[in-house]
Amino acid sequence: MIEWRPIFLTLRLAVVVCSVLFVLGMPIASWLSFTKWRWKFLVESIVALPLVLPPTVLGFYILVALGSNSPIGRWYRGLSGHGLPFTFEGLAIASVIYSLPFMVQPMVAAFSQVDRNLISASSILGASRWRTFFRIVLPLSVGGVVTGLVLTFAHTLGEFGVVLMVGGNIPGVTETISIAIYDNVQSLNYAAANQMAILLMAFSFITLSLTYALNRRVRAVWPLHR
Repeated sequence: MIEWRPIFLTLRLAVVVCSVLFVLGMPIASWLSFTKWRWKFLVESIVALPLVLPPTVLGFYILVALGSNSPIGRWYRGLSGHGLPFTFEGLAIASVIYSLPFMVQPMVAAFSQVDRNLISASSILGASRWRTFFRIVLPLSVGGVVTGLVLTFAHTLGEFGVVLMVGGNIPGVTETISIAIYDNVQSLNYAAANQMAILLMAFSFITLSLTYALNRRVRAVWPLHR
């Protein structure tokens, strides 16, 4: 019998992370794509850091940053009456940090491929920078935005190390599907672990297939100008 509570919790977490990173990641990606600041590689390195750091290392430092002795932890405790570690909110913050490059990098790649002549023409015609972005850059970069959303969603579904470090394993609160699979394996309940693993793998495959299909259609409707 499949335990649905970790599955629904994981889906909820993935939706929250995608929503937050869509709002935060787009201006970061736009700035990285168009800025001429010579030191922007430092920001690029910070954004990409979760790709190379072991999840336990990243999870440990996020746990310390959100702990009760940190400024963020004290502020949140005063606001809500409880700490951030081992809560869904803390888990969401950790997942946002961990999945940041999966949202930003596809957007940067898409924004960078937009024909600069179109952007210059829009500016000459008197359009503001934001109007140019939403009317020219974003429509031509839909494929990269969709890819970032899907990669972030799929990555959040399979998170383990950071989730375990920051959220622990509290049923109904922080027990995601990856943690539930691990627990079932630890208790030698291979049948339940196999059911959850197959469900997660099937969902990931379907999501990626839809993404590739959608990107092909987007490129057909809005071919990139080179």
